[in-house]
Amino acid sequence: MEVPSLSTMVSSLALLALVFLLLHLYITMILNSDRIRRKLRMQGIKGPPPSFLYGNLPEMQKIQSKIINGKASSTHRDLIAHDYTSTLFPYFEKWRKEYGPLYTYSTGMKQHLYVNQPELVKEMNQSMTLDLGKPCYVTKRLAPMLGNGILRSNGLLWAQQRKIVAPEFYIDKVKGMVGLMVESAQPLLRKWTEYIEAQGGVAADVLVDEDLRSVSADVISRAFFGISYTKGKQIFSLLRSLQKAISKQSILFGVGGYSFGFFPVKKLNEIVSLEREVESLIWGAVKERERECQGTSSQKDLMQLILEGAINDQGLGKDSSKRFIVDNCKNIYFAGHESTAVAASWCLMLLALHPEWQDPIRIELAQVCRDGLPAADSLHLKTVTMVIQEALRLYPPAAFVSREALEDTQVGNIIVPKGVCLWTLIPTLHRDPEIWGPDANEFKPERFAGGVSKACKLPQAYIPFGVGPRLCLGRNFAMAQLKVVLSLIVSKFSLSLSTKYRHSPAYRMIVEPEHGVHVIIRKIC
Repeated sequence: MEVPSLSTMVSSLALLALVFLLLHLYITMILNSDRIRRKLRMQGIKGPPPSFLYGNLPEMQKIQSKIINGKASSTHRDLIAHDYTSTLFPYFEKWRKEYGPLYTYSTGMKQHLYVNQPELVKEMNQSMTLDLGKPCYVTKRLAPMLGNGILRSNGLLWAQQRKIVAPEFYIDKVKGMVGLMVESAQPLLRKWTEYIEAQGGVAADVLVDEDLRSVSADVISRAFFGISYTKGKQIFSLLRSLQKAISKQSILFGVGGYSFGFFPVKKLNEIVSLEREVESLIWGAVKERERECQGTSSQKDLMQLILEGAINDQGLGKDSSKRFIVDNCKNIYFAGHESTAVAASWCLMLLALHPEWQDPIRIELAQVCRDGLPAADSLHLKTVTMVIQEALRLYPPAAFVSREALEDTQVGNIIVPKGVCLWTLIPTLHRDPEIWGPDANEFKPERFAGGVSKACKLPQAYIPFGVGPRLCLGRNFAMAQLKVVLSLIVSKFSLSLSTKYRHSPAYRMIVEPEHGVHVIIRKIC
């Protein structure tokens, strides 16, 4: 009897292992996906039929490509239409028209539930269970940008971080930062005055985005480290590069290719290098600030207060405290810097497009604020608040609220199977005519004259900062900064939209002006 050779035995074992692997993948991925879809169908939830292995990704890619090609050939570049969801997320809009505000779809083997019924959105957002968390496959992509900080952590770790970070953003703490917000805006006011003088002394065409980022970065740097933007600008520059590197690949759905869930090796190396550099700079700034404060009784900045909270928390050791502070620095930098600056850009675009709202802001500022400067006791500026609320309705920086069922979970009357990701498209909720009226796509700040509760039929449909336990911790901070910066700009300059402005919202982790915001500024005598 012939004895099999060693190579034959190895080949046989390898083949057997491959068979078992394929069988395992078939059971855990394909059968599990079919089982989840069946559970959702039994509850009356329908959706587009998926293809084998890729789910609905090919259809999403095809729909998106049509929009991109149509956009490239369009000659109506001067048209400003505030409803951009059909351009940025056309597959969602197509399926919503076909299947209604609740449907299911899949990306590869991952099953999703699109939820745009206001009552279900409210249930999802206000749920206190830790069984609903941030989608793991998405947050994995965002890990280089956000670490395991509060924006992407789940479960007990998220609850622990929220307990430490949240108190530092209560409204009383934020009021104490208004003075530094006013100081941080002064270089921008001087710079724009110089622009006008350099361009003949009457008016100047300004691209506002980077200047607003500088103001926002200075505010965060001063509040967090007690340092100015000139010292923190390297961190912001690297984070911006990191954001662009991550968002070049679809972080949500894999549209544009089937490398879903993975970065090309060259891009991955770039991201890892940027991540290490950012973390090294942040920790260096933390240690430098600690040395500066030794033996002094100076007022503690935000970083020190959060660091003390982390160190004093019994659930965090020394190494965990370092990881905590670095990760949450990245979170605060991104959410407090990038999102606020982009929101300010959209606000200026809308004010330039609707100049009739500028004088009411100036009048109110002169009546409420001493010397025309916003202060801690004058943040209740009603007119500028209405403008900001309407701008955030039309252009919320975060396009989605997303959750993953970490266990079988009930949301309203729906049983959501473990592993299903829930998505709410915020701009769609913010523009629903049944909720906001027939003028839902128009800029009308007066709708907020009586507050959010009077602005629409269902207040839970207004979620620019989220709602419930996952409500953005920096909401008070962002609103205060927007009020200060916009009030100061409008009090010094009149704004009109430049002919250079091209309206093209783009999704790069947040919704931002693809080509920036060009406005014509004139100094007010």
